[in-house]
Parts: sequence; structure tokens; C-alpha cells
Amino acid sequence: MNLIAVLLTGLLAGGVSCAAVQGGLLAGLVTRQRGDGPDGSARRPVPLPWTARLADDLVPIGGFLAGKLVSHTILGALLGTVGAAVQVAPSVRAVLQLAAGALIITFGLAQLGVPGFRRVTLQPPAALARFVRGRARSRSALAPALLGLATVLIPCGVTLSVEALALTSGSWWAGAVTMAVFVIGTSPLFAALGYLARKAATVWRGRLAIATGLLVVAVGLYSVNGGLTLLDSPLAAANLPQTLGLAPPAATAETVTTTAGQQTVVVTATADAYTPGNIQLKAGVPTTLIVRSDNAAGCIRAFVISDRQFILPENGDTRIDLGTLTPGRLDYRCGMGMYTGQLTII
Repeated sequence: MNLIAVLLTGLLAGGVSCAAVQGGLLAGLVTRQRGDGPDGSARRPVPLPWTARLADDLVPIGGFLAGKLVSHTILGALLGTVGAAVQVAPSVRAVLQLAAGALIITFGLAQLGVPGFRRVTLQPPAALARFVRGRARSRSALAPALLGLATVLIPCGVTLSVEALALTSGSWWAGAVTMAVFVIGTSPLFAALGYLARKAATVWRGRLAIATGLLVVAVGLYSVNGGLTLLDSPLAAANLPQTLGLAPPAATAETVTTTAGQQTVVVTATADAYTPGNIQLKAGVPTTLIVRSDNAAGCIRAFVISDRQFILPENGDTRIDLGTLTPGRLDYRCGMGMYTGQLTII
């Protein structure tokens, strides 16, 4: 899973989208924690220095964002656990990823105001909305953190899309990291919008609408491409050169050895790639694939080949019996379809 894409989604799209749903709650809480009355007049007999008032504003914002980070990280872990427990086959995961990508694209088009998508909105159930607003009325020391924890009950559309990605991640830690990175990305803009209150949030949202909408669509297309890659579709970005009749990258046999009629090939899995990307093998020879993990991380550790998935260790070798190969091409990829490679058999 590309966490940079998730971070950018939170930074530019998630902050604005979440502020539209939750910004008013945070703005009201900041005002009450600062000690202002409903009309904005100070209740303190002696005005505090601007630095102290700034601290009064930032402390509840920090508590709110910390609570939000905790609740969403736990939710991501639960979603990832569900995805892992049901042991989703790579083909089913591809379909789920395509659906998640389509959902993300839909919200991006809605944010861009594309006709036919403008009315695509998600509203939380009235009972949940009243519950969360009730947390904002509290003036206790834990009110900001409690409010942040409760926001998991009223997600914005972009958050739901990222939750779908966490579900398809296939492990509790990948789901937790996905949601945590997303919330971290939302924090700077979300804090600024909450601090400047609803009016400023509206202004910022208008200026960023086009940029964030385009970003959401781009992330959705990225997710769709991952699903197409898992399905080995000719429309996947990795397959487009061959689909268009362009020459594939040159194959290498540098990691291939043959002993006593047995062919062994080594693919190295790192944190962000499988290398080599194209390996040449001989047909008609029993073949063993060794996937050598070198600080492998993320979806790289979910290695898929011939519609079989193998969970790689962070470091160490995983041996896979490929049997006797026939001429052609055999692709391998990560569990999210983000990282790929191929075996060219001649």
C-alpha cells in the first residue's frame, strides 16, 4: 500500500472533508475551552496575554486530534483483522480494491461538482450525530480527547473510502497504519480550520475544492490500477506497454542457478520493490522460486503468484515450488497490486 498517497489524501482531501462534517464541533469546543461566552466576550475578569490564549486554543485541538488518532487507528486495526480473518483470495481482494477505488473516485467527482455526482453526500445517523454533539458540550479536561474519540462515529466520505482500503489491507497492522497515516495527514489543515472556525473553513474549502477533488480522483485511479494489476488485466499500468505492443523491459538471468536439472530463481523483496523486475527462465525445467526478504514491509510482504498468496517474513527466505514451467510469462505482485514483477519463460 502506498502510504504517501494515503498521507496526501488526508493532507489535502481528508482535512477539508472532515472539517465539513466535524469542524463546527471542534470550533465550538475551542471557544468554550478558552472561556468565551456565546457572543465571543471573555468571561475572565483579567484578559490573558495572547500567548496564553493561543495555548488555550492549541491544547484542546491537540487533545481532539490525539483522541481522533487513537480511535481511527484502532478502527483500522479491526478492519485489517477482519480482512485477514476471512482470508480473502487475491481475486476477491482485487474486486474489493476496484470497488474501493470506484468509491474514492465517486467522492472526488462529487467534490469537483461534476454533474450527476454533486448530490453524493453521506450524513451520519441522527442519533449518532446528537451523541457526538453532546460530547462537545462538556467542559471537562477530557472533553477534547473524548470528542476526538467519538468522531469515529461520524466519518466523512473520504474517511470511509480509506476505511475500505484498510479492510482490503489484509492485516491488523497494515489497517492500523493506513488509518493512522490518514488521520495524521488530516491534522494540519483540520486543526487550522477548527482554529479559524466555520467561516474560515468555508473559505479554505472553496479555494481547495478543485485541487482536492483532483487528488481524490487520482488516488481512486491508483487504487483501481492496483485491482486491475491483481487481476492481471491488460489495462493495468504494468501491462499497458505489452498491451500497446511496446517492448517489455529486458529480462535478466543473473539470479538464476541450475543444479542437477533443478532451476532456482531468487527474487529480493525490500520495503518498496521486488528485484529483479523481469527474470528469464528456461521452460521444461522444475523450478523453485526463493523470495528473499530484506527488511520487507507493508503490502510487499503479501506475495502473490499464480493466484496464491504467501506472507513473507520481514527478513529471511520463502521457498515456492513453481513446478515445471511452460513457455510464456508468469507475473508476481504484492497483495495490493502496487508492486509487480514477472518471470519470462523461454
